[in-house]
Amino acid sequence: MRAVVFTGTSISHSDARKILDAEYRQPVRRDDIRKLMGSPPDIIGIIDGVFFDSAAVAHREIIEALKSGVTVVGGASMGALRASELAPYGMLGVGRIYEMYKSGAIESDDEVAVTFNAETMEALSVPLVNVRLTVKAMQEAGVLSEGQAASIVYITRKIFYPDRNYRNIVNECVKKGIIGEAEKEELLGQLKKYEVDVKREDAVLVLKRIRELEQSLAQE
Repeated sequence: MRAVVFTGTSISHSDARKILDAEYRQPVRRDDIRKLMGSPPDIIGIIDGVFFDSAAVAHREIIEALKSGVTVVGGASMGALRASELAPYGMLGVGRIYEMYKSGAIESDDEVAVTFNAETMEALSVPLVNVRLTVKAMQEAGVLSEGQAASIVYITRKIFYPDRNYRNIVNECVKKGIIGEAEKEELLGQLKKYEVDVKREDAVLVLKRIRELEQSLAQE
């Protein structure tokens, strides 16, 4: 059983290997899936992918893989976006981000985009979808009002995705009058305390789903 997984920013390859024994590759780019089909794996997992720096993985190449009998599972980032779009063709989606795309709660690829270190693949910015769920957790805990939570999400959306981090978000909140200068460090601390890394959580779910599929196929 051969599984190939594209990831690196939502979860590191070393951490992913602790969950699933697979062939790990860097975030997927245009034609990466098509190249795989020369010697197709049984399962392809798409977690991370490039968005703006180079051409994103095409719908057609994923559809071609599905039609050839390869199982394709997606979630967390590019995988969640493509799975929501290609569910009618048989691509499997897992996780909260996938469900948010599928339901229309979020639509733009900007929601999951981050900038990352090309060598280590470590994320260097915070994805908007993480901020959404972080402020939601803060609102549910009574730390933020509904209006404050909505304002923070709105402000984050206006920040160019490579520049999204909690320090910049807090600074913009001060500029926009959402909080006062004296409250800046407190808000920053609360954002970090309640931080929800939903992209990592969903990446783990993708890996576990592939593991389950492998076990199921092995029993057939």
